[in-house]
Amino acid sequence: MMRSNDTFEMVAKTFQGLEGVLADELRALGAEKVEPGKRMVSFRGDLEMLYKANLCCRTALRILKPFYKFTAKDPDDLYEKTKDFDWSSIMTLDKTFSIDTTAYSAEFTHSRYVTYRIKDAIVDWFKDRYGADKRPGVRLQDADVMINVHISGTEVTLSLDSSGESLHKRGYRVAQTEAPINEVLAAGIILLSGWRGEGSFVDPMCGSGTFLIEAALIAANINPGIYRKGFAFEHWKDFDSELFDRLYNDESGERPVECKIVGSDISPKAVAIAESNLKSAGVAKYVDLSVKPLSKWTEAPQPAGVVVTNPPYGERISAPDMDALYETIGSKLKHVFTGYNAWIIGYRDEYFRKIGLSASEKIPLYNGSLECELREYVIFDGDKKSFMAAGGKLKEAKTEEEKPRENRRERDDRKDRRPFDRDRRGGERKFGDRKFGDRKFGDTSRPGRFEPKDERPAESENPFAVRRNPYALRGIGSKKPSLPPQSGPLMRSRGWKKRDTDNNSENQ
Repeated sequence: MMRSNDTFEMVAKTFQGLEGVLADELRALGAEKVEPGKRMVSFRGDLEMLYKANLCCRTALRILKPFYKFTAKDPDDLYEKTKDFDWSSIMTLDKTFSIDTTAYSAEFTHSRYVTYRIKDAIVDWFKDRYGADKRPGVRLQDADVMINVHISGTEVTLSLDSSGESLHKRGYRVAQTEAPINEVLAAGIILLSGWRGEGSFVDPMCGSGTFLIEAALIAANINPGIYRKGFAFEHWKDFDSELFDRLYNDESGERPVECKIVGSDISPKAVAIAESNLKSAGVAKYVDLSVKPLSKWTEAPQPAGVVVTNPPYGERISAPDMDALYETIGSKLKHVFTGYNAWIIGYRDEYFRKIGLSASEKIPLYNGSLECELREYVIFDGDKKSFMAAGGKLKEAKTEEEKPRENRRERDDRKDRRPFDRDRRGGERKFGDRKFGDRKFGDTSRPGRFEPKDERPAESENPFAVRRNPYALRGIGSKKPSLPPQSGPLMRSRGWKKRDTDNNSENQ
């Protein structure tokens, strides 16, 4: 068995455009040999680093641990090479497993068939050693061991998925508006802006409050993984519960929030949803939230900081007059948010043009399946010439030819809180004076441990492919996949809600 201080290769998956931010996060955690790639960052570390990457990284979607690499020229060769591996080092007969396959290969054109051959090799390995009726089970969702298969040409890499559900599913969201921004993307945009809690943070079109929550977590340096109900590595044979408990309960890096975090929305329903999510995350006391249309903004919080927002694109969410909305954005930025840096993610160039301001930075990003762009606007008094003459500086937006190849916008041609008390396991834990309900790691018998996964293929979660294929294992195995019976809420109860509500009432 591997020792806890042994180092090994890992891969952190992320969205295109956030690779550099994620690499910086991993370096700050102490990771070694950090190398950004396309929608991923490779690095080395020990078990502690693997646990910290899952708990602390704001821009990682999954943390993979490659364990077996080989070349295969055809499906039969793939089967034989897979069967050569000692699978008892990964799982035991009483465990369940799942397989997620991505293949870019002329030899392996059907990922589902690859999944079947890998599954057959694993099952046959156990049957050959323990008997024809002895084999680990296959489970589509929430399997004990989640195996990621990546094939490029004839090169095959098998990895353990240490995260389980995608890390963007923080666990604090209890309600949402239509088309909410992904939590990892929201955190990445904030980190790209350079804001770390210095100056004010404003989202004047906050929707369900994702930017506000992620900003509060960054300002307080709260690890995003502490809200999760579990991680896949808790089922591994070498899981070190003592080490993980120590990391999970370490609050030494948290800090008081001294900046202003302000959000608003024209929709009372959206503001109510945002308030519920802020309370669920335990950060409502850090955020000033109100029902207010953008047109009613007449004064910006001081000191100046950043505006970060995700306005309607005219796709799933629209406004009665989209041109007028973006013209209002430009007017309010220029006349109300002087001294701020504004970061706006959008989809259509014609709407960006209605803002009427020159962007100093343009970064291609995908928001779901939409090929979007994040633009920065430096807001200053007077005209640009006077600003520059007074010593002001702007970053010039790079042309397409100047941008690094890996950061260019790609066309999709594949249509397809805490502080807790120290006793985590022995009953209740506290968030200041607020109580969390009991959370027992590794207890898969308890109903509601994981939320059911969306049956639709995720469109941008996997950096190796546009879509994951949750149907790949359907029909495999003798038993139909099932989820634990749900006898209560999917998230653990949070006893601090009354206290948080009282605090909000005092602030109003």
